[in-house]
Amino acid sequence: MVAKKPKLAVDIGGVMIQNPIISASGTFGYGEEFQQFYDISRLGGVATKGLSPEPREGNPMPRIVETPAGMINSIGLQNVGIDAFIEKKLPWLREKGVFVIANIFGASEGEYIAIAEKLEQADGIGMIELNVSCPNVKEGGIEFGVDCKLSAQLTANIKKVSSLPLMVKLSPSAPSIPEMAQAVAEAGADSLSMINTIPALEIDIKTRRPVLDRITGGLSGPAIRPIALRMVWETVQAVDIPVVGVGGIMSCEDVLRFLIVGAQAVQIGTANFIDPYACIRILEELEEYMQKEGIDDIHQIIGSLQTE
Repeated sequence: MVAKKPKLAVDIGGVMIQNPIISASGTFGYGEEFQQFYDISRLGGVATKGLSPEPREGNPMPRIVETPAGMINSIGLQNVGIDAFIEKKLPWLREKGVFVIANIFGASEGEYIAIAEKLEQADGIGMIELNVSCPNVKEGGIEFGVDCKLSAQLTANIKKVSSLPLMVKLSPSAPSIPEMAQAVAEAGADSLSMINTIPALEIDIKTRRPVLDRITGGLSGPAIRPIALRMVWETVQAVDIPVVGVGGIMSCEDVLRFLIVGAQAVQIGTANFIDPYACIRILEELEEYMQKEGIDDIHQIIGSLQTE
């Protein structure tokens, strides 16, 4: 007798996705690169590389370095630009039946809004993910994601021009993650994802120079998982909108940790560089775990943390 498959569907800001496993932006290309390994439409969603108004070549090499428990990247948000994405990448994703989460960024509020307006007219976008970990050139270079007022204003103005569900990806550099979460939730965010990478530095002791061309970059991987887990736990208690956990998830056990503290779903990033099957492997491990433990619905895990 074949064991009954557990129910994995979760609601992310008014949208029901088939399971809580999503590929993280910047680690999965535009999906095409991973289709040769498995059917990516089996995932709960695919978050695209960050999309900007114009194509970007990114930073000079070297721009990635491994660390004892992860990696530091300074890619520089390389991408094909919003127009090329809609014309050349989106049709393929739509044809494959992928739930597309379009990650967007800009150097000003106007750039964000221009991208959101184009996505509103595109066919096949399931959700927008707003990357607020970018400097606002019109505000002296201050990062949107460290200023509650700037992030809330940006969120509200995106909602004015787009009917698509909006997920805001929070920066770990914010002075208070719960306060930032509350600010963007009150401004209209439908869900949150957290955390983005943590600023870091690596040095070559032979040359006594930074390894990365741009000196610093963003740390991701297992080293940041406990930090991300803590921030997700704090945020779940502060807001009533769904939270998606991101940061150092390498296994089913890691997914379970985020779900237990209250995340509705997770995004898997750095693991994709190590194992191209990571997302689908973890999804299958999650199904097997639930069957083995007699858990028939993912919601029996979500928010089940015991603190007493």
